[in-house]
Amino acid sequence: MNVKEQKAYIKEGSNTIYTMMISSGLDQTKDDATPKGSFYVEPERGEWFFSEGYQEGAEYWVSWKNHGEFLFHSVPMTKDQKVIKTEAEKLGTKASHGCIRLTIPDAKWVFENIPEHTKVVIS
Repeated sequence: MNVKEQKAYIKEGSNTIYTMMISSGLDQTKDDATPKGSFYVEPERGEWFFSEGYQEGAEYWVSWKNHGEFLFHSVPMTKDQKVIKTEAEKLGTKASHGCIRLTIPDAKWVFENIPEHTKVVIS
């Protein structure tokens, strides 16, 4: 993940096989920052979640830090699983509470293709 570029680069060895537009954390406070460094995909993943605290949910989530705290997931959705257009339009800019937001197809691809223990580098 390149936070400055707001892009994710999926690599096999040194070859980039897939590039995705992302939205990382706003980085305005410690509570909305995306952690930088090296991490590994954790076992927790699912097709849907909803946060009562943020009043936002997302599809196709995969945990990469603190077992469910920091996730890859789709653009935000309402409780009835409708895309929040104003949030989706922020893709490609810093916009999240610390997670990595992806398009719905990219989030599904990560959910289906990136196994546990895959290295994640965020810079």
